[in-house]
Amino acid sequence: MVTREDIRELAQFQATLPDACALSFYFQPGAPQDKSHRSDAIQVKDLIRDAMRESQKHGKNACARGDLERILDVVGSLGASQRQAKAIFACKSLNFWREFDLPPQLAKTQLVVNRRFDLRPLAILLGAHPRLCVTLVDRQRARFFDLRLDQLTEGEGIFHKLPRAKNYGFKGYDAGHAERRIADDALHHFKNIADRLKDEFERGVWEKLIVGCNDSIWSEFEAQLHNYVNQRLLGHFPIDVASATPEEIRSLGARVLRGSIEERGQKLLDDTLSFAKANGRGVTGLRRVLNAVESGEAQTLFLSDSYSAKAVECTNCGHIDSHMIPACVACGQATRELEDVCEALIPIAIRRDIELFYLKKQPALDQVGNIAAMLRYRMDITPAGQNSLAS
Repeated sequence: MVTREDIRELAQFQATLPDACALSFYFQPGAPQDKSHRSDAIQVKDLIRDAMRESQKHGKNACARGDLERILDVVGSLGASQRQAKAIFACKSLNFWREFDLPPQLAKTQLVVNRRFDLRPLAILLGAHPRLCVTLVDRQRARFFDLRLDQLTEGEGIFHKLPRAKNYGFKGYDAGHAERRIADDALHHFKNIADRLKDEFERGVWEKLIVGCNDSIWSEFEAQLHNYVNQRLLGHFPIDVASATPEEIRSLGARVLRGSIEERGQKLLDDTLSFAKANGRGVTGLRRVLNAVESGEAQTLFLSDSYSAKAVECTNCGHIDSHMIPACVACGQATRELEDVCEALIPIAIRRDIELFYLKKQPALDQVGNIAAMLRYRMDITPAGQNSLAS
């Protein structure tokens, strides 16, 4: 499973040596087209042949060939039952090889040879995924799960046996007392679960929470959650705790998470575009976004899912400019062309913990160039509180 530390390591990597290149391979398993199950391998062979041809054309054949042949071996060893997607990042010249299993949700199988690793597919897949706790609750038990991407891991649960009142007294006169004792016992059980969630959150075990329970007890349980745990609650779904299967939990939890991410992304984008119109904590367009990222102002970055734009990058200081200029405006050194600015922009965003949202079918974002950023602050605010317009 990919961790944040893994992603930051990939974002830091750059093949600066003359004989080095960074190779990014994403494998999305397809439906078998025949009994031989060789369609995926044939597709990868075609990609590798094309990559070798391009590498040879740019004088990078020596650095890429070994990694490309190793990737072919990896794909060839995958069985017909392979359901997980896979990502491989390699640079033989620097003895770098990282291999990750991913949920089968990639757009396609692809192979890229460049100076940096292509992290766009990984960023689209991960999106704004937090460390997620899924807790299933009923009046007798609680089950705790860690859900990261498509991987569900169950932790130690809680089981509390409710007392059974066998005798309600003469003509059942004590039945009300017995029911209240059972209700009080269940309430104590809910409080224990809430205390555990509070403790785990404070220790950084999880960042966001989803609850699964019967609708009849949801209000009782929610009332016991501590305020700052409740603030990190993404939602809840109905489920039978005792009989719930991992696949059912994974599916329902992922649905709540997707809905929450889409809702939050839409709200943040609307706020950002409103801020930008008022010359506040929002900017749109590639030039302004690049300036905000470089200055440290950017907090959240919004891109259309197919966004691409040319830019130049300084070979000395790393400054990125949307104008296709031969010399860097910051240090005067030579620049190199970037076919896609995301090649450099996404690693910077990952290293600086800038939240990334890839959005589909957003007319409002399309009207401002398909790229925008919400800011932590604006550096061009004057002491009088007025914003000086960006040049």
